[in-house]
Amino acid sequence: MTDRSKNKTILGVERSQLAYSEGLRTFMLSVYNYMALGLGLTGGVALVVVSSPALMQALMPMMLLFIIAPIALVFFLSFKINTMKFSTAQIVFWLYAALNGVAFSVIFMAYTYESIARVFFITAGMFAAMSLYGYTTKKDLTAWGSFLFMGLIGIIIASIVGMFWASTMLQFMISIAGVIIFTGLTAYDTQSIKESYMEGASSEIAGKKAIFGALKLYLDFINLFLMMLRLLGDRR
Repeated sequence: MTDRSKNKTILGVERSQLAYSEGLRTFMLSVYNYMALGLGLTGGVALVVVSSPALMQALMPMMLLFIIAPIALVFFLSFKINTMKFSTAQIVFWLYAALNGVAFSVIFMAYTYESIARVFFITAGMFAAMSLYGYTTKKDLTAWGSFLFMGLIGIIIASIVGMFWASTMLQFMISIAGVIIFTGLTAYDTQSIKESYMEGASSEIAGKKAIFGALKLYLDFINLFLMMLRLLGDRR
């Protein structure tokens, strides 16, 4: 192979790597944008609801529905994301974020606004650091998956037990474990989302992947925030 041929090959590889990096950067940016907008919608709806005593009183008898419905939408989106249209996935995601806002309005009644804001910024810092780690690390975080999943199941079981057995120590332990689990999931899911990127994928497929990735990170952030709020929030 001549020097000219070698140079062309190297140049072609560099261009390919550059195109891949730019495409990945655009994809991850769309994931974070969707997540941030989803969080903004949730917070906005929660503030609107809690700011209107009449609306809050009207919705309170149906609050259980607003807690269950978002969970159902998560399962629906998880199982149907590959077969539904991108526009449908967007609608489901925005609906999920809005319904969560109604459910989370009770947080503003239970905790002071100052402590909610403080915990939110602490959570945002932790989330950003772990997501950046998951995005940049060369270490394969796949092995974390089984451990984190088992920890998540443990938290769910302990939370169910806590519904029937009131224990301050149990709730404290659940919160500590939750912070650890969802902090780890933030890094794990970020790397997983990054690896799901496919260069040259259609805008439809890339869009649905971005929505699903945003849903994962949204869940990580929200759950981490709730666990931190239990530990650091000031109750009214």
